[in-house]
Amino acid sequence: MNAIGYIRVSTDEQAREGISLENQREKIAAYCSLNDMVLLDTIHDDGISAKNLNRDGVQVLIDMVKQGKVDAVIVYKLDRLSRSVKDTISLIELFDKHKVAFHSIVDHIDTKTATGRFFLHIMSSLAQMERELIGERTKDALSHKIGKGERVGHVPFGYSLGSNGKTLVENPREQEAISIIKNLHKKGLTYRAICRELQAKTYQAKHGKWHPQKVKNIIDYQVRRAI
Repeated sequence: MNAIGYIRVSTDEQAREGISLENQREKIAAYCSLNDMVLLDTIHDDGISAKNLNRDGVQVLIDMVKQGKVDAVIVYKLDRLSRSVKDTISLIELFDKHKVAFHSIVDHIDTKTATGRFFLHIMSSLAQMERELIGERTKDALSHKIGKGERVGHVPFGYSLGSNGKTLVENPREQEAISIIKNLHKKGLTYRAICRELQAKTYQAKHGKWHPQKVKNIIDYQVRRAI
């Protein structure tokens, strides 16, 4: 039986024990050896989340399945393949259509058995729930930092970084521009029209020239601060 392995890490998981690409690669190779499978290759996505299937590695995997090049797909853990129930089921249906078995080592899933298919649905639901919980916690943490006036990522328009390298302090000139943006937005002007007004009044953008997306980002940030 010819098998293809798939491994993945997202940026925040690379340093976690048991999640590294090399660890996953070794586990898959050992699994294939124990189960008399010929491991043709191990496809990887490095530093990419599993929230959707827009990943180069997954697309290569899908093409190989469609071309009938493999008999089995092996992953170290189900959430390496996907954290979306919808996407997981879609992939498994594709595998079934082309008579390709799916194995998840840690989860003890083998879709050639009824029990394996049952646990697949349970584990994919748990993976999606975990992703959604992480998203909620991250959103809450960022909102809390924004509410306290702390830096989140790059220094936003309207502010400069304080001497402690953490706290944001208001930039008077940019705060003037924000007031103008908010007033013009309330009057119904388009983002492009607001850009023209800012340029006419010689207000400088944080980086480069004014364009509609920059104006939108400023408005969105102000809304988040107000929550």
